[in-house]
Amino acid sequence: MAGMTTANGVFDIDEWDARPYDQGAEGPKLARVHVGKTFRGDLEGTSTAELLTVVTADDAPLAYCGIERFDGTLGGLRGTFVLQHTATASGGGSELAWAIVTGSGTGALAGITGTGGIDADSDGGHTYTLEYRFE
Repeated sequence: MAGMTTANGVFDIDEWDARPYDQGAEGPKLARVHVGKTFRGDLEGTSTAELLTVVTADDAPLAYCGIERFDGTLGGLRGTFVLQHTATASGGGSELAWAIVTGSGTGALAGITGTGGIDADSDGGHTYTLEYRFE
């Protein structure tokens, strides 16, 4: 996208607290998950997220949505912003996308907008891409 800057890096999941809220006798379970992360790369900092997940009986995720607040630096600029997540998975792979919530930036990150994605490898590592600009 024209006028966009791309940020890349990795993150670690430091906290994963899943609490089922609907487990029917059949089909997938629904859970709320509190997640804590540490980011490295173009994003340097930490985040807290709340996810709503759909999980199969063998704990394989099928879908989730969530809200995450990042606190740290992006390209040397310090502040916070909120990401909105959507994700789906199937036997053919997964798609994990996020978007910066318009108007959520604070500090030097005020006015930030953008979209990106997350890739998870088979060893449990996570990489991210974020295309952003300031309005």
